[in-house]
Amino acid sequence: MKKVILLFFFFGMFFACKQKNSTTVVNPTEIKKTINTVLDDWHKAASEANYENYFRVLDSNSVYIGTDASENWTKAQFSEFSKPYFDKGKAWSFTALERNIYINKTNNTVWFDELLNTWMGTCRGSGVLEKTNTEWKIKHYVLSITIPNDDVKEIINIKKEKDSIFLNNYSNTKK
Repeated sequence: MKKVILLFFFFGMFFACKQKNSTTVVNPTEIKKTINTVLDDWHKAASEANYENYFRVLDSNSVYIGTDASENWTKAQFSEFSKPYFDKGKAWSFTALERNIYINKTNNTVWFDELLNTWMGTCRGSGVLEKTNTEWKIKHYVLSITIPNDDVKEIINIKKEKDSIFLNNYSNTKK
């Protein structure tokens, strides 16, 4: 009986060591390079009005948050909103000026922030990507317009009326 137990023990150790040695070492530099390519290609697809390539990168349950308070879209909603722009051959053009990428411990989720040159001027984007099988998919993206601190009071005054209307409508829909 002791020989059988020892045999199972040695086989177990052998296979455990074999599996440990066969794991792939993931290089954070390579992950960041891949994510930069995914995001640069995603922005490029929009600038070329390539609808398929643009929306292929968004995961099926992704969320896109735009610059307007009402823009908190599912992939389907954002796709529907965006389709007419892509169909006209003119979507939008965002170019990353800088990007910071952060990786979780299991190397299957990244989050990032980016400074963008856009038709709206300087903007910020941030988001989360998850690796599904062999592809990275955008799970969440937030676009925001940057406002110089010295101009915040002026912007608050400019948007005061529309914010009031939005908040009134928002609170009425939550009742």
